[in-house]
Amino acid sequence: MRDRIHVTLEDVAKAAGVSLATASRVLNGTARVRPELTERVRRAASELAYTPNPHAQALAGTPRPTVGVVCHDVSDPYFSTVARGVMRVAGDNGLLVTLASTFRDPYREIAYVSMLRAQRAPAILLIGSGFEDPAWERALAAELEPYMRGGGRVAVVSRHRSLRVDSVLPENRAGGAALARALVDLGHRRFAVLAGPRALTTVADRVGGFRDELVKTGVPLSDDDIVEAEFTRDGGYAAMTVLLDRGLSAGCVFAVTDVMAIGALAALRDRGLRVPADVSVAGFDDIPIVRDLTPPLTTFALPLERLGEEAMRLALTERRGPRNRVIRVAGEVVIRASTGRG
Repeated sequence: MRDRIHVTLEDVAKAAGVSLATASRVLNGTARVRPELTERVRRAASELAYTPNPHAQALAGTPRPTVGVVCHDVSDPYFSTVARGVMRVAGDNGLLVTLASTFRDPYREIAYVSMLRAQRAPAILLIGSGFEDPAWERALAAELEPYMRGGGRVAVVSRHRSLRVDSVLPENRAGGAALARALVDLGHRRFAVLAGPRALTTVADRVGGFRDELVKTGVPLSDDDIVEAEFTRDGGYAAMTVLLDRGLSAGCVFAVTDVMAIGALAALRDRGLRVPADVSVAGFDDIPIVRDLTPPLTTFALPLERLGEEAMRLALTERRGPRNRVIRVAGEVVIRASTGRG
């Protein structure tokens, strides 16, 4: 029996000398069984190295301690680092994590939430920006509200404007403003911005904070100075190329994510421009790789793993009142060699 690749529940029942139903009740914990029978079944399962079939358990209706995490793009270091924080807290609490990428398709996010509801996941975490789209917000709320009424827990990272859920909010607007102040303090007066899709609340907050602070200091930033592209390395490369083709006049370029800044650095290098001698570049997030770039990237640093940890803790703890809980997470400007003095 030990030489078999797949040990079945029937094998355990036979070795323990009990019925298949009794073995199932013991191992699934679905009903009380006499102590002596329980001991025989567990001893047999241990000796046979029996592992329950999760698919069979799901079909049988046994709930699984699995948390659903829906993010925009797991290949983006921002999301993978936040997810690492989620997984650390989930693992400490005996939970598995199912991770899904929407690739920034808002309606795929709704579809994944619907699937997780059907699988009876005890908690759902949405990691990443909301969308400035009322129809999407209503459709997502229509999935989440009955799920929460049924006891499901939901927490989000970043701003989801109208969802009545617990939130972990990185200080995106304040971070954009703080970075603008720091760059102006370095002497910069001409800026360009590489922005992701403006329908994303994260983009709106970071660009808004950056632009508002420049206005306060009397530094102009026109709509033509803001180039929208995908929230990716290739998007940053493409947006930087647009600026270069126009004839770059800015002395400092702010990319709203570090991955876009990495693409911008590559575009500048391919055009033979030096950073920061010819143009300074700054990003946002402080993903691990930016410290090892040449030159290392100036950025607004967020504690990314903590964002995931806090979201998972919110999902694990019961709300004591009717109000949604909000945890605000601050960051700090980190000046590195990619920005010189203006």
